[in-house]
Amino acid sequence: MTMEDGVQMPQAPQDADDDASLAPASLDAASAPRDFRELRALILERRDSLPKRLVQVADFSIRHPQEIAFGRVAELARKAGVQPSTMIRFAQALGYSGFSDLQLVFQSYARDRWPDYNTRLEVLHDGAHGGDVLSLLGGLVEASCTSARDFRQSVDVEALERAVDRLAAARTIHVVGVRRAFPVAVYLTYALQKLGARCDLIDQLGGLGSRQADLIGPEDALLAVSYTPYAGETLDSARAAFERGVPVVGITDSPFSPLVQVAHVWLEVAEADYSGFRSLSASFALATTLAVATVSQRSGDLRSVSSLIKKEHMDRVDKNLEQ
Repeated sequence: MTMEDGVQMPQAPQDADDDASLAPASLDAASAPRDFRELRALILERRDSLPKRLVQVADFSIRHPQEIAFGRVAELARKAGVQPSTMIRFAQALGYSGFSDLQLVFQSYARDRWPDYNTRLEVLHDGAHGGDVLSLLGGLVEASCTSARDFRQSVDVEALERAVDRLAAARTIHVVGVRRAFPVAVYLTYALQKLGARCDLIDQLGGLGSRQADLIGPEDALLAVSYTPYAGETLDSARAAFERGVPVVGITDSPFSPLVQVAHVWLEVAEADYSGFRSLSASFALATTLAVATVSQRSGDLRSVSSLIKKEHMDRVDKNLEQ
């Protein structure tokens, strides 16, 4: 048996090549890298000397740092095509006390900032990417499909209904989102306006974002979209509206997001990535859902989700979280 985070886990059968030494020389916990770039360099340096199954984990961790940062051992193992115990052995081979210890490095990096585009290209070229445009397309499409499927299976139904209620009750819906969230904010504004709802985009033009936010009244609502590393402009607008009693609906990617602290209701959308390039498929699915549901709610054509369906959905979500 092995221990991870105080939970006893069964030792999975090892493949023949995993009976070999885990690495040429295991590091000790004191010398294990605490910086993501150093960790990434160590993984690439030792990749060729690792047993086959650990190489699978190494390649997966390089291509999907965000998932490694916040994923659960069992789910990550499934995606990497190995046993959960292999994830733990991989961490120990690099000198960490366990997988959670290794995750701290990925989490620190993910929360501080998302890799710049040059780093993403380096990760892409260092990983198992086939090197041609079709392989690239395949990886990005798979990440998009994963994002949409996982969001559908994990969405907080009650939060979704509360978000629709807040937006449907608003006189005018104001939308804010910059950088990576900007396309989602623009689409939300477009869809709501096309459906006949009063909606304005806080576009930050001329540096007037704060002035635009000041014009939002308590009878309106602010729909804020922000993903790591969480743009200050969006957070400032959301905080100012929240403090004035304006209903704030947040779309973000983590319970640790600062947007959560200034939102009356928020929805988590954790997009999958391919070598650091993140999908927006789940975000656009949610944006379309919110726009259509808001207008349908106003016209009285939107039915509530039944208690039985909610319970069945939440039971599935809880079961996934326990895996």
